[in-house]
Amino acid sequence: MKKVLILLFVAALAVTTVFANGNAEAAADDGQIVIGMTVPGMQFPFFVIMGEEAQAKADDLGIKLIIHDSQNQSSTQMSAVENFVAQGVDGILISPMTTDSQVPAIEAAVAAGIPVATVDRKANTDKVLLHVGADNVEGGRSAARYIIDQLGGKGKVIELEGTPGSSAAIDRKAGFDEIMAGSGVEIVVSQTAEFSRSKGQTVMENLIQAYPDFDAVFGANDEMIIGAIEAMTASGIDPASKITVGFDATPDAFAYIDDGKLDKTVDQFPGKQAGQAIQALYDYITAGTKPANDVVYIKPLPMP
Repeated sequence: MKKVLILLFVAALAVTTVFANGNAEAAADDGQIVIGMTVPGMQFPFFVIMGEEAQAKADDLGIKLIIHDSQNQSSTQMSAVENFVAQGVDGILISPMTTDSQVPAIEAAVAAGIPVATVDRKANTDKVLLHVGADNVEGGRSAARYIIDQLGGKGKVIELEGTPGSSAAIDRKAGFDEIMAGSGVEIVVSQTAEFSRSKGQTVMENLIQAYPDFDAVFGANDEMIIGAIEAMTASGIDPASKITVGFDATPDAFAYIDDGKLDKTVDQFPGKQAGQAIQALYDYITAGTKPANDVVYIKPLPMP
């Protein structure tokens, strides 16, 4: 049922994205608050879930939410922010592709009098109203601790990193590597698969050939670990014979867990992140109330 809801949300998003790209009327002038939201890509189930729950929060507050799919392109995301400014939205919520890629667009929006909040991924600027995200460093640590415990403190692990330059990839790797460095488990190789399932599979296929002696795999998101599991299966390796951990707690990850192919995923609560950020923007827009803290971290938890 969850997959059906996600597919329906993606279909609805296709219409919303046209609006967000500036091919429809400007932001509402009927007094309704309008917030533009842009995320790296709706090919990632994590952002589909985030968008779905952000819309529910906006509906509760009576906000018009314009959701934009950046299609994993920094230039597309920058154009979206520029279009939001041109449309005269009241606020912008962004999960930036990388820490630096959207800084000029964010700062231009703030200079135009539009408050901006970041969610999940950070931007390297102090101009945002606040950032709400998971404590990705701690999430990486929790994944490492689980693998070390399951391996009895000894073994070899392959690490699949996320999009280079994104705060989520940087922080998850930092936490994971920190804990692994103090253990008897060796990271035999760490390589990016850019948060992509297909790249996760391709990268893992190559790594299996180069590093056949491994005991565990950590994917910094569920898409990559699922790709890695498919690569193992195609290579004649039973995924159940390895310790596998993902990150994001997507419906597909839980399906793989139910099938015995994936051991754990780390839930970073995307709906909670987006909901808190939208609430902060709403409070600032309607009452000028600034958040008590300009950075809010939600503790991720291993699931199940």
